[in-house]
Amino acid sequence: MKPEQTSADRVYHAVRDMAVAFAFKPSERIVEGALASDLGTSRTPLREALNRLAAEGFLTFQPGQGFFCRSLGPDDILDLYEARLAVECEGARLAAIRADGAGITALRTFLQETEHQYRDGTPVEVLLDLDERFHVQVIRLSGNSELERMLMNLNARLRFVRWIDMEDWRGVTPGHHTGIVEALATGDPEASQQAMREHITRRREQATAAVQKAFAKLYVPG
Repeated sequence: MKPEQTSADRVYHAVRDMAVAFAFKPSERIVEGALASDLGTSRTPLREALNRLAAEGFLTFQPGQGFFCRSLGPDDILDLYEARLAVECEGARLAAIRADGAGITALRTFLQETEHQYRDGTPVEVLLDLDERFHVQVIRLSGNSELERMLMNLNARLRFVRWIDMEDWRGVTPGHHTGIVEALATGDPEASQQAMREHITRRREQATAAVQKAFAKLYVPG
C-alpha cells in the first residue's frame, strides 16, 4: 500500500469516528485548516476523507461554504429508522429463505453466550456493539452483501442516538432477539419479517426522546 493511501485511510477513519460520535456539533461548519492541524495531516487526504464522508451521509457539503456535520433532529433520525426498517425486514425475509441450520445455530449460540452481559453492568457501548453484531449476523444470513453494506452505514449514522437510547436498557435481556431467531428457524419469510419489523419499530418509537437526551449530552456539561 502506498504511503499516501495509508494516510488517507487513517484520516478517513479518524474523521468518521468523530462524525459518528458527534465530536462536531450538529450542523456545525468544519474548519478544514484547524482539523488538518489537529490530525497532523495535509489538506489533500483530509479533503478526500470529507468528500467520502459526505457521500456516505456522515457530513453535508454546501457549495461555497464547505463541509458541515450532519444535523440531529427527530425527522433525521426517523428517516434513518425507516431506512433501517426497510433494509432489515428484507434481510430477515431473505434470511428465512436462505439460512441453513449452522447459521441459525450460530445465532442461538451468540445470544446464549452474551445474554449475561445485559445483566452484569456491562458498559452501554458494549451492549450497543452486541446489538449491532446480532443484526449484522442476521442480515449476513440473507446472502446479500449490499443489504449488509447499507446496514453497516445506517448503524454508524444511528450509533450516537442508539447509544443514548440504550442507557435505559440495562438489566433488560434480549428476548426480542430470541424471537427473531425462532422465527428464522421456522423458515417462514413473513413471520421473520414481522418479528424484525416489531423489534425495530419499538426502538423507532423512542427516537424523539433519545434525540432530546442526545442534545443534552452534547450541549449540557456533565
